[in-house]
Amino acid sequence: MSYNKEFWDKYADENEKRYNEEFAKYTKDLATSLKCTSILEVGCGTGIDLRLFTDEYQIHGIDLNDNALDIAKKKLPSGNFKKGSITDLPFEDSSIDFVFTHQLLNYLDDDTLEKGVAEMYRVATKYIMNCEKFEKTEKQIDENHKFRNMHERWINYNVKIVSDVDMHEDIEPDKVRFTLLRKL
Repeated sequence: MSYNKEFWDKYADENEKRYNEEFAKYTKDLATSLKCTSILEVGCGTGIDLRLFTDEYQIHGIDLNDNALDIAKKKLPSGNFKKGSITDLPFEDSSIDFVFTHQLLNYLDDDTLEKGVAEMYRVATKYIMNCEKFEKTEKQIDENHKFRNMHERWINYNVKIVSDVDMHEDIEPDKVRFTLLRKL
């Protein structure tokens, strides 16, 4: 996996403008309704999707960008933010109730994505959620990212597809596909 530090530093600096309270509320409400208390966002950036979780949750975020992690730690001091890769998540097997990504998987090459899916499955106890830009047949969006079909990526895993639908534009204006899986 190639990592473009300049691109991701700029992305982190601009991330606060991307804060979507509706999506953050949706994520918190979903995890709460599923009775999940430990939460991990893979590719957490500055932690904007985790900010509505209270101290009663164990909040974890993983990202490769030091700049983004510094911002996340300042904005959500109760969170456990670590530098790490989706291909080697620093958690025990079946240790996190709710593992999710939000427009991260679109930026990964196919090999990294496959390893990352395996890692998310490994650390998840109950649920995995992916919210990614979608096309049934994956294709390039631009030089940096690609449309994904996460339903297809999970077929060979021991999971139940709970939901695989486009998110409502009031919650996620970027028109991402919401894929929720129950680990069996």
